[in-house]
Amino acid sequence: MQLYNTFSRQLEEFTPISGKKVTLYTCGPTVYRDIHIGNFRTYLTTDILRRILKANEYEVTSVMNITDVGHFRLSKETNKVIDPVVEEANKLGITPLELSKTYTEQFVKDARKLNILEADVLPKASDHIEEMIEVIKVLLDKGYAYEADGNVYFKVEKFKDYGKLSGNTLGKMDQLLEAVRVSVETDKKDTADFALWKRADDRVMSWESPWGMGVPGWHIECSVMSMKYLGVSLDIHAGGEDLVFPHHEDEIAQSEALTGEKFVKTWVHTSFLSVEEEKMSRSKGNVFILSDLINKGYTPLAFRYLTYQTHYRAKMNFTWEALDGAATALNKIYDIAGKLPEGEGYADKYEVEFLHVLNQDMNMPKALSIVWEMLRSDFPDQNKAAALRRMDEVLGLKIFETAQKLTDIPENVLELSYERDKLRKEGRYMLADQIRHKIENMGFEVLDGKKVEGKKTETKILRKL
Repeated sequence: MQLYNTFSRQLEEFTPISGKKVTLYTCGPTVYRDIHIGNFRTYLTTDILRRILKANEYEVTSVMNITDVGHFRLSKETNKVIDPVVEEANKLGITPLELSKTYTEQFVKDARKLNILEADVLPKASDHIEEMIEVIKVLLDKGYAYEADGNVYFKVEKFKDYGKLSGNTLGKMDQLLEAVRVSVETDKKDTADFALWKRADDRVMSWESPWGMGVPGWHIECSVMSMKYLGVSLDIHAGGEDLVFPHHEDEIAQSEALTGEKFVKTWVHTSFLSVEEEKMSRSKGNVFILSDLINKGYTPLAFRYLTYQTHYRAKMNFTWEALDGAATALNKIYDIAGKLPEGEGYADKYEVEFLHVLNQDMNMPKALSIVWEMLRSDFPDQNKAAALRRMDEVLGLKIFETAQKLTDIPENVLELSYERDKLRKEGRYMLADQIRHKIENMGFEVLDGKKVEGKKTETKILRKL
């Protein structure tokens, strides 16, 4: 099995630190609002990686953190230092932890809709403050950190290998400072130093520490939680490519300064998702969350399928036309699967090649093409069915489970869909939506755009929820 390692910038044969056991850590969401589809692309990459590792008979322990502690940043709109978690909680008239609890629950629900396997451990930053404080104390004792008026900073210059992941080294100071986010600290000894603990005397969300009331730095969270649950050296650390610097670079520095051991063996980063060739931006109104897709009639699994059409290390361009094409292709797989008999046996030629391309740095576009090649082949249907079930253990598209739900649509549900089609043609969308809700209350889901085979309705598909 080969994976591209961001650290070495090349494909490497993956070999776990300990036999067939694999430790996998993923930087999870900051939970103060709904998680957008760009973030979910990254989490889908981790999910596929877990499934491929399992297909190779590895025993995986997976951890994904939940950042429910806010962090100071400079607002581009107001040029003031803000905490988005606290600000959003204040708008809603609830506490920051109430806010983060709500959005953590929503994240878990959305991840399940995408059929993302839940991490073995989903630790919250707020539950690990004491451990973070203890780690910071050790870094201070070792001389890798210093206190400044209630703040504690990591002394980057003391860690000689700083920049080995991103290339932003102290020897390239201009490049490093350009890459660092706008600094809001004025008491650091060196501009490149980063916060381990931030003073916060009058803040709604803060904790007691030897340096006064405050909050942990963003980077220390992941080091503490990953090492607590997976050990001082990890097999794989995953995240979006925007985290390479400074977040993952700083994780390496503080972790290896603490333990003296190599922190991560393989770094896996997913590239950006753009919308209509533009960067996602709330000011542009092109930041989409999962419910936006669902409200337009698409299943979350159609988005899952769509992400497979672009390699995880390549920039992905989201368009509604592309999602519609993915939904059509996925529904065709469901249609085919629904007509296959109960299967047994193997489709060796295709299954071997399927696993081979998966093991070449998770080549999902090629894996999909092999699935289609098998479905169109003259292999016996029962072999196809059995092979497709095994392939779907990696794909996670719930192929046979969904195919079963597409059969035996009651006549009264179809009649309602005919009525809805008529209203939509007449432009009476409010009434059409009312019928849609009625159908959903009867236990079925409406997806527009493709005819149900053999039926009069123009509704894409009606399936049991």
